[in-house]
Amino acid sequence: MDRIRLTHICLGLFVVLPAFAQIQNQPDDGQWVMPAKNYASTRYSTLAEINASNVRNLRTAFTFSLGTTRGAEAAPLVVNNTMYIVTPFPNNLYALDLTKPGAPVKWVYEPHTNASSQGVACCDVVNRGAAYYNGKIYYNLLDVETVAVDANTGKLIWRTKLGDINNGESITMAPIVAKGKVLVGNSGGEFGVRGWLAGLDADTGKIAWRAYSAGPDKDVLIGPNFKPFYKMDQGTDLGVRTWPPDAWKIGGASAWSWISYDPQLDLFYYGTSNPGPWNPEQRPGDNKWSSTLFARRPDTGEAIWAYQMNPHDLHDYDGVNENVLLDLTVNGQSRKLLAHPDRNGFLYLMDRQTGEIVSAEKFGFTNTSESVDLKTGALRLNTQKQTGFHTVRDACPAPPGVKDWQPSSYSPKTGLLYIPHNNLCYESQGTNANYIAGTPYVGMKVRMYAGPGGNRGVFGAWDPVHAKYVWSINEMFPVWSGALSTAGDIVFYGTMDGWFKAVDAHDGKPLWQFKVGSGIIGQPVAYKGPDGKEYIAILSGVGGWSGAVVSGGLNGVDGTGALGFLNAMSDLGKYTTKGGMLYVFSLP
Repeated sequence: MDRIRLTHICLGLFVVLPAFAQIQNQPDDGQWVMPAKNYASTRYSTLAEINASNVRNLRTAFTFSLGTTRGAEAAPLVVNNTMYIVTPFPNNLYALDLTKPGAPVKWVYEPHTNASSQGVACCDVVNRGAAYYNGKIYYNLLDVETVAVDANTGKLIWRTKLGDINNGESITMAPIVAKGKVLVGNSGGEFGVRGWLAGLDADTGKIAWRAYSAGPDKDVLIGPNFKPFYKMDQGTDLGVRTWPPDAWKIGGASAWSWISYDPQLDLFYYGTSNPGPWNPEQRPGDNKWSSTLFARRPDTGEAIWAYQMNPHDLHDYDGVNENVLLDLTVNGQSRKLLAHPDRNGFLYLMDRQTGEIVSAEKFGFTNTSESVDLKTGALRLNTQKQTGFHTVRDACPAPPGVKDWQPSSYSPKTGLLYIPHNNLCYESQGTNANYIAGTPYVGMKVRMYAGPGGNRGVFGAWDPVHAKYVWSINEMFPVWSGALSTAGDIVFYGTMDGWFKAVDAHDGKPLWQFKVGSGIIGQPVAYKGPDGKEYIAILSGVGGWSGAVVSGGLNGVDGTGALGFLNAMSDLGKYTTKGGMLYVFSLP
């Protein structure tokens, strides 16, 4: 592991507001009830039994086989001394009894997900986890359905169909529940779907509202209260007028990743994905509202503001990454902010009340754009790296972006955001994409490869107040796992070659590592067991877009396979194999 030491930034100007404890650091009873830990998506645990001085003594407490060998990206939940795990397809839900030795299975819910849905899964048949609310476990199925299961018995309470796999739709994201609404979005941007995010009644499963990502304002749920901060996002029916005629109907912009919620402002935040097809010459215009960050009301889905980070997205940069809610003092002003590390390589620190950008600095190597204009919100592009029917070489970052779905963690103790990300560049050549429902709609040949330095991944600590890295660690492969920080001043993450690691939260010093059976792309969590001890849990199981060469048994010789990722990952099979296992660790 090549570790790059950077000068430690003084955090003297970092100030915590009174609302911080309410928004970011919700009362922690040692459970883990949603994938991001809390509505603010901090993925931070106040447990501190495991700390920098004793983490070297971590040992395996128990393991559990998922019975699958595809990408395991979910975060386990821990509620009332029970652990809940959602598997990749077929999306079985396991409940493990933490009060008994070895955590035996209490029950399993098998949804019998439609097997044909595997054919429209762009980037492996993953599932990013479940959410607990009011005695129920909510999660999504690959075949575009959402289920509510009784947390005690495992019996199905309701099951709602939200889309059609024959149109290329699927669901891989983890839901959250806000004000009694289960928030769910679709996948399928590479299949010409029409992206949406829906709110379901948590008690009945009835669809309360659906907000499309493109189309007329009435479909996008844009009304008189919609007030984007920047002029470029202001206007009527931009979801139609910024596309070629009817192209918005098959333009992607799905909502397949993370959602955060501020109960004080009564706003939830999420991003939409890339427009389709990838070849931008087939869709002239800004293509709103693809690659956009939205703020909406959970009761009605009404849009309050939006900011399009990547208009006319040229590189599949999306806008789906996590939004970590932070109450900070920046430049002497106390503000309610969100931190959004975008795939385009810029870490956006934004006022979450208005959508104004406070800062936007590069957190990884990028040459496809130069900067973000804070006055207009515009991304200043490098015209030499614009894609189309012509060939473009050495464009950085590659389509997964500096950072894809892998979620960051924020520690209020250090004031740092811990970011797992990629270091990849690519070459591309556009082709003509023809739309046929339920089939790939891409129009781009891509080959990815390692970025500057030769390492393909980075794990770093970012100071959001000063918009700079404090330290970073280079990894051989993309760091495709989530991050977990704790009050023990430790940060956990996993690598695609199968190492689960703990590093010092202040300086990145390696403290402990454990070799698991398959590469890690899951989300680590911390919880307090019924014995009062602190435990750390992680799913092992290589796969996802980055690990498809192994989990899908693909031939790495074809570098354009897996939308170009095979060229960058052809050697992964030398370091890890397929698997699917829960690992739980504790002190002796």
